[in-house]
Amino acid sequence: MGNKKAIVVFSGGQDSTTCLFWALERFEQVEVVTFDYQQRHHKEIEVAKQIAVKLGVKQTILDMSLLNQLAPNALTRSNQTITEGENEELPSTFVPGRNLLFLSFATILARQSGVKHIITGVSETDFSGYPDCRDMFIKSLNVSLNLSMDDQFVIHTPLMWLDKAETWKLADQLGAFDFIRKETLTCYNGIPSDGCGECPACQLRKKGLEAFLATQ
Repeated sequence: MGNKKAIVVFSGGQDSTTCLFWALERFEQVEVVTFDYQQRHHKEIEVAKQIAVKLGVKQTILDMSLLNQLAPNALTRSNQTITEGENEELPSTFVPGRNLLFLSFATILARQSGVKHIITGVSETDFSGYPDCRDMFIKSLNVSLNLSMDDQFVIHTPLMWLDKAETWKLADQLGAFDFIRKETLTCYNGIPSDGCGECPACQLRKKGLEAFLATQ
């Protein structure tokens, strides 16, 4: 029975919403888990709630304020400037341990719900240099979580080898292109849909969108 159920780690952004549509095509029962780590824009939580309601999926919101306390950065502190990584430094938006904690808690939640499949939108192709988005890390964590709970969970990463243009293509193939473009929030400045167009997240999203549309 567990093989027919899945949990999506869900922020309400382009990537996790694409993963949610991907999961809805493949599993009989899908729910989402959203993490409130007092991120820079609480609007992210509101958007995630709205999407969960529109798509009719159960949502669990977990309080992860401890992460805010442990890892101050530009996503959790409005007085920190959003900068891209230079000279091999990580971007100021990197939250140390975020995916480690998110996936660990998502898997614990999955265990309580009899779910074996956990889906996350991390990508090694367009990943801003975040080490916790790499395939090697996800596979390692998957093994560790299975060992820690003596169970057989599978962490799925449908976007791992896709760039942003290919992620838009997948959304289109899933019949979700318009929904994802209009309803999601990717912008670091908290502006839904096409966003501010200037922050690193918006630039990445826009560049991928333009590349995808150029192929149509």
